[in-house]
Amino acid sequence: MTRGVEPPPVTGWVYDIQRFSIHDGPGIRTTVFLKGCPLRCAWCHNPESQDCGVEIAMNPGLCIGCGRCLAACPRQCQAMEAGRRLFRREGCLRCGACAASCPVRALEVIGKDRTVESVLQEVLQDKPFYETSGGGMTLSGGEPMAQFAFTLALARAAKEAGLHVCLETCGFAAWEQYEQMLEVTDVFLYDYKESDPVRHREFTGVPPDAILDNLRRLDERGAALVLRCPLVPGYNARDGHLRAIADLANGLRHVQEVNLMPYHPLGEAKCDRLGKESRLRESRFPDESEVSRWLETVAAQTRVPVKRI
Repeated sequence: MTRGVEPPPVTGWVYDIQRFSIHDGPGIRTTVFLKGCPLRCAWCHNPESQDCGVEIAMNPGLCIGCGRCLAACPRQCQAMEAGRRLFRREGCLRCGACAASCPVRALEVIGKDRTVESVLQEVLQDKPFYETSGGGMTLSGGEPMAQFAFTLALARAAKEAGLHVCLETCGFAAWEQYEQMLEVTDVFLYDYKESDPVRHREFTGVPPDAILDNLRRLDERGAALVLRCPLVPGYNARDGHLRAIADLANGLRHVQEVNLMPYHPLGEAKCDRLGKESRLRESRFPDESEVSRWLETVAAQTRVPVKRI
């Protein structure tokens, strides 16, 4: 009798696991951040999540000029010229040898191929906190649905372990995939980025039609929903969009909460470290009076609880 061959473990690209999260669903949570996203939002504050696979970040301000990375790189991508620190990314293999040699973490590998079992084992370390606070595991990104097989397998394993599961999603994936996630997701943290279709495509790179269609289908199926709404001065933080947020919440039956997310320009520094271009070089933190007005405007027009995160 021929012995069956074990299938390979399901793996996915993870760039961070954040413990004791309190803004990614109810209670105390562990948020698993996955790499890969089909959108390219102008205001993205996690540019390290956009591409799947390994990336190398460099912070020249930490560099002590020891030269170890120059010797370690097989393609001579790390260099010093006229006292200036350079990273020639076009030839980089993303092997991580430079980062492994750096004694001060001026170079860092972003992204690791993980198994479902290894991620769940780390998440379960805080299970007592989930049980006492009503928390659990949140899948975020990037866009978790960009790695659907891994996301589904991890959510399923978490449910089998008795965990509450939240999925933070931009909504841009096939409905058939969301339909499968219904069985293993307790709350969908659903992004609503822009109400004007033309502006939505301009700011995110994709049209909103499939996103809104998936949202309404989830609502029809009785899924618990939280609308997550990033607000960026000079882009989507206008009265018409604020009214549209309230209208959308009012038109759905299972929205538990509206989360307003004031923009912070921390993604710009991350872009510099990754060698990427930021689209919001003129961006700024909104002041508290602006944020208060956003909250008041939306809350005055919907029965759904509204809060800032």
